[in-house]
Amino acid sequence: MKFVAITACPTGIAHTYLAAESLEQAARAAGDEITVETQGSAGSTPLSAEDIAAADAVILAADVGVQGRERFAGKAVVEATVKQAINDTGALLRRAREAAAAHERTGAPDPTAAGPDLSSKVTQGAGFGTQLRQWLMTGVSYVIPFVAAGGLLIALSFALGGYQVTDAPKATEHFDPASLMSWAALSLQIGKASFSFLVPVLAGFIGFAMADRPAIAPGFVGGAAAVAVGAGFLGGLVAGLLAGAVVAALRKINVPRAVAGIMPVVVLPLLGSAVVGVLMFIVVGAPIAAATNALTAWLGGLSGANAALLGALLGAMIAFDMGGPVNKVAYTFAVGGLTTGATTSLEIMAAVMAAGMVPPLALALAATVRRSLFTPAERENARAAWLLGASFITEGAIPFAAGDPLRVIPSIMFGSAVTGALSVLAGATLRAPHGGVFVLPLTGHPLPYLIVIVVGTVVTAGVVLLAKQIGQGSRQRAAAPDAATEAVPATTR
Repeated sequence: MKFVAITACPTGIAHTYLAAESLEQAARAAGDEITVETQGSAGSTPLSAEDIAAADAVILAADVGVQGRERFAGKAVVEATVKQAINDTGALLRRAREAAAAHERTGAPDPTAAGPDLSSKVTQGAGFGTQLRQWLMTGVSYVIPFVAAGGLLIALSFALGGYQVTDAPKATEHFDPASLMSWAALSLQIGKASFSFLVPVLAGFIGFAMADRPAIAPGFVGGAAAVAVGAGFLGGLVAGLLAGAVVAALRKINVPRAVAGIMPVVVLPLLGSAVVGVLMFIVVGAPIAAATNALTAWLGGLSGANAALLGALLGAMIAFDMGGPVNKVAYTFAVGGLTTGATTSLEIMAAVMAAGMVPPLALALAATVRRSLFTPAERENARAAWLLGASFITEGAIPFAAGDPLRVIPSIMFGSAVTGALSVLAGATLRAPHGGVFVLPLTGHPLPYLIVIVVGTVVTAGVVLLAKQIGQGSRQRAAAPDAATEAVPATTR
């Protein structure tokens, strides 16, 4: 059979391409053809009209809103999460075959496989919780480039000018090309400008996920209002949901045909912006701002054991689903603290990054030290896991967790929790939201921070190896090195 597919994850970095590769390999093994469009951070090459027309079924494996769903109208469509596409590809392809067969028999898409709906960017027919997660993750996926650019520029400014760069005059007031401090101040100013877009972009694209383009302007307006009243990231989340809900409700109103043409570009953005603006400035903005200020004060008051416990909790969350929704909650919480500038917030960012680096590094180390406990495929994946872990791409641990989740996931959660707590206790701080070891010179207390990462990697690797040896006598999983091509049944994992 011939399939087309789209894969998309919140960051658009690792899961998107891992899912595409899994689908391509499984289809090739089954004798099927598949063409995959990866909607990642680097953009995408759209599926051709010819491929879509020739496809027996469409697979949408996404944790965020899929762009261009309307292309698949009239096709059998199967929807799944990115994790399902990576971990259970065979079952997903079977669902696609069944949907294609039902479509061929009836001439209509299989009603059990949620099909495309032009009014939304997320999975239709799913529960409210699933759709809410996809709305929020769509907003987060568009925020991350602004976070990365702004955070790295701010970190660079402190590396060039030290902490006194905050007292330097703005580049628009005084700029000396021969002065390093002027360049540091310019980098800081550009980074802060990038950060100023975070909340409006978050709100705008949450609204976009819920109600398409007409909700973008109301979302941006609501996000800007959240910034103005001091409601922060939490206010941006609420503003985006309000924008999507208001515009979706307005779209249901029947209007004369003469007015319908200007509804998406004039009426819906106008009314949506007015309603969301009023709600944010007058009704919900102040209570959300109070909650945000309380959270900031609580973070600022944390110290010692309490801060270490928070670091441990966020570290465990980062490792739990390795780039999934729980991971993104912890990451977004840490990134949100960067805007406050509080020392504890910078410590939390450092803890989260260290905890996210450890799982791939630890599994790579474990597969190198005790090769016999890992399959040939896992030993091959260990080579890439070194670089992925060093780059703060926790998804590098997915191939190991997919094959042995009951041992690997609890082990890396424990190791990441230890790493997060140790990072806070070491007093390491970080202003960059991404980068791994490549932003190590931009951290506060870089040597203790590096030691924490090494210790966390060793501890996690030790726990993984201990877990894998439990009951190993009757479960020997890996082939000998000279039989690297031997298949390993899933039941032996």
